[in-house]
Amino acid sequence: MRGRNDGGQSKRPIVLCCMMIVCLCLLFLYFSGSNGHAGSAALEYGTKFSRSLGWGSDGDGDDGSEESIFGTGDADDIKPKSFPVCDDRHSELIPCLDRNLIYQMRLKLDLNLMEHYERHCPPPERRFNCLIPPPHGYKMLDFKDNNINNEGMLRTVLDVGCGVASFGGYLLSSDVIAMSLAPNDVHQNQIQFALERGIPAYLGVLGTKRLPYPSRSFELAHCSRCRIDWLQRDGILLLELDRLLRPGGYFAYSSPEAYAQDEEDRRIWKEMSALVERMCWKIAEKRNQTVIWVKPLNNDCYRSRPPGTKPPLCKRGDDPDSVWGVPMEACITPYPEQMHRDGGSGLAPWPARLTTPPPRLADLYVTADAFEKDTEMWQQRVDNYWSLLGPKVKPDTIRNIMDMKANFGSFAAALKEKDAWVMNVVPHDGPSTLKIIYDRGLIGSNHDWLDDRALSCVTVLRCEAFSTYPRTYDLLHAWTVFSDLDKRSCSAEDLLIEMDRILRPTGFIIVRDKSTVIEFIKKYLHALHWEAITVVDAEPSPESDENEMIFIIRKKLWLPEAGTQDTT
Repeated sequence: MRGRNDGGQSKRPIVLCCMMIVCLCLLFLYFSGSNGHAGSAALEYGTKFSRSLGWGSDGDGDDGSEESIFGTGDADDIKPKSFPVCDDRHSELIPCLDRNLIYQMRLKLDLNLMEHYERHCPPPERRFNCLIPPPHGYKMLDFKDNNINNEGMLRTVLDVGCGVASFGGYLLSSDVIAMSLAPNDVHQNQIQFALERGIPAYLGVLGTKRLPYPSRSFELAHCSRCRIDWLQRDGILLLELDRLLRPGGYFAYSSPEAYAQDEEDRRIWKEMSALVERMCWKIAEKRNQTVIWVKPLNNDCYRSRPPGTKPPLCKRGDDPDSVWGVPMEACITPYPEQMHRDGGSGLAPWPARLTTPPPRLADLYVTADAFEKDTEMWQQRVDNYWSLLGPKVKPDTIRNIMDMKANFGSFAAALKEKDAWVMNVVPHDGPSTLKIIYDRGLIGSNHDWLDDRALSCVTVLRCEAFSTYPRTYDLLHAWTVFSDLDKRSCSAEDLLIEMDRILRPTGFIIVRDKSTVIEFIKKYLHALHWEAITVVDAEPSPESDENEMIFIIRKKLWLPEAGTQDTT
């Protein structure tokens, strides 16, 4: 017995040596062929590579060796020259979340329980032991230093169906400001959560009426799984985005249709691709489930389309900046002739854009000199406001601000050094200055503070609520807003109650108006749980013959007493 054991042990080195020679031969054949036939080698299933290295098992696999899977560390250890490269079809492969694998293996999954979205890893014989290559043409958009603000040329963004506005929050560090838009649906608290985080957001929906923003306001529109049917009603919703995008603006669309292989997704992608092609959009980049289209810089493509192409161009009489309560139209908004000749918006990069007179001032017959004087005047006014607020305001307590009558946005521009953002509100029945605000790299919305409704042949003029949650803003600025109400014989009480609704407890209100308005508001302080901070005479105003006053108010933190709540 001892002789047989000794004999077996003496043969073992010979057997191991033979096995090593076989392994080396297999490795040589494997890697010498992988360079010339990387595509075909990459598609082979199983654990061919791991077995060739001796990583596999042949049953009990116990040969008494305790050699590490990492080798001995000697120079004689096998060093592979290369790995095979996966086929182009697998450039986006996620092995345990591969929908094609689910179809191929005919897995019986309950779709109602979302089992098809759970992890289902391939068995050993179906694993790919190959390198995942980037798709052809892979890059990011051609922005310097890979910064999304493109050296200040990309500043304003519309995020549609934004959820909790994480995308908008991410952009802030790049000096990009997003108007995050979402409807008041079953996830209604998402926008409120965004506002609580200090991220600009607005309750709105792509439905039947134009969004309350002027044409050519945004450099980028973004939709990530926003659950919007872009093909409905002849593409009217996509055409609304087209109205809002500047020349050369981008639409970043992330959705399964961009890459999925099932029949319905392929149909949607095919129809959507055909629609944007007729709209003269081109693909700037496509990767994974995201595609980025770019809008043309001028009207050349629109004019070269065959007669009768749909969607048509909007009629000449259509005002693309008229938005309050205006129905959407399934048509393309062409550029004005000057913008067409310039081949772009002609805006300065941010932050110079904030104080540079934009070309669209000419639409309002406003000179560059008047614009610059307005900017300088409001800088002095805001400096005065902050000196008055100083003793009452703690650092970093004012983040969300609303300017209730923004004009050219110079109030917001004066706050450029503050860690705050401003919702610039422009009354819809006044000059269309909101486009100037967006051209300065700021954001805002059209609104009508009055609700003109006829009831029983009597016109009732009441305050119209703003599309936001209670307790949204830390500071409200009301410059001659109440005087405008007086001109239309409207209810100032309604406006005071609406201001209280959207102002956070301990928040501030700055009223800049004539003395009769200030005295009127003082009568309501107790009822509204507001307290007066200070009242001072304002510096002379070129817009008003009557001297204005500055009234600073603070909202108290209070809770309703038992029996005082209105339950009607």
